[in-house]
Amino acid sequence: MELIKKRVVLHFPGFEPLDGEAHRARYERAARQSGKVWGFQAQLAEIDDCYEFAKFDVLAASDFWQTASRVHVFDHDVLVRHLSAKPAAKRIVDGFAACGRIIVDGGLAGYFRHAWRFGLFFIFPFVLMLLGLMLMATIASAPMGFGLGIWHIVWSLPAAAGFFVYLFLPFAERFYALHLFADWEMAVALGRMDRPEVDAWLVRCATAAREALLEDADEYVISSHSMGSSVAAHVVGLLLEKEPEIFDGKQVVFASLGSAVLQCALLSPAKALRAHVGRIAFCRSVSWLDVHCLTDAIHFYKVPVVAAAGHPDAPQARMQFIRVKQMLTPEHYKKIKLDFLRVHRQYVLGPDLRAAFDFTLLTAGPVPAALVADGGLQKMPGL
Repeated sequence: MELIKKRVVLHFPGFEPLDGEAHRARYERAARQSGKVWGFQAQLAEIDDCYEFAKFDVLAASDFWQTASRVHVFDHDVLVRHLSAKPAAKRIVDGFAACGRIIVDGGLAGYFRHAWRFGLFFIFPFVLMLLGLMLMATIASAPMGFGLGIWHIVWSLPAAAGFFVYLFLPFAERFYALHLFADWEMAVALGRMDRPEVDAWLVRCATAAREALLEDADEYVISSHSMGSSVAAHVVGLLLEKEPEIFDGKQVVFASLGSAVLQCALLSPAKALRAHVGRIAFCRSVSWLDVHCLTDAIHFYKVPVVAAAGHPDAPQARMQFIRVKQMLTPEHYKKIKLDFLRVHRQYVLGPDLRAAFDFTLLTAGPVPAALVADGGLQKMPGL
């Protein structure tokens, strides 16, 4: 096995309100944990803030190997904050509008056809919010229910509003309801491609990604998590559309972690995204590694993403199956297992134990990313 000495990483994180600095801090924590588990040290340089997207260098080394990686983070924090900055009432209205579009565009049917747990994930925040709205309406109409005069609405309406704002919404935020409303707005935008600000942002991502790919390296890893996989598919597809030979002569791995590409690609208007998935799959210079986890409900477990996106005749992404339970101590896993979003984030967080998958080693370790699914981590020098 030829070890990687120099790597370029293009990382597309999931839908979270984290900027480049926050993602670097998360990466540093994960690298520290991974280093303790696998017996290496990782030093992170400060972020180079001269560019629109954050990038930082990582030097990982043990007594037996040393790998230098440059990580480019294509976070969509600016879009997340834009969607989350609206008043709560507008966020609710826009969220239900996104829900309606997804149902009309065939998303709901597709989710339950391919991955019923993801279908439940889709309807959960909307059912929860409908319950809150129904309780608010019940409180507001209580005087009529008890045969009281209409003038009693002078206290029932404020009581209903107070219940919803000060009791229900804080309770719903424990389950990330409004955040998920914004997430589905973003999914519609990436599927329909009907928001100019999102389209322009994707073009800027593609321009920056092309510059990153000009850097010399032994390996290029395009890693993506959750909804970031749809963003990555758009960006890489745009690059291949304009320059089909852009990856020629390069060792490129597209690693989608807990991928939610089908969250957007199953919408009937998502023709551009499905075309981009096909371009990536047919590109002989790109190896696609699709990482799945049984206990993660927020992805399409065991679903062949390329075929489901309309390309059954294309080379399919290679699947790697991992278990969060095997990456963490029993106490740690017990603490997080009921938090579905926390489990979903584990792909890009640090481990407690050695396992078949490790995000830090995928993006900064000496083993070629394409060999990770073959147990390559266990073949690292020094183990």
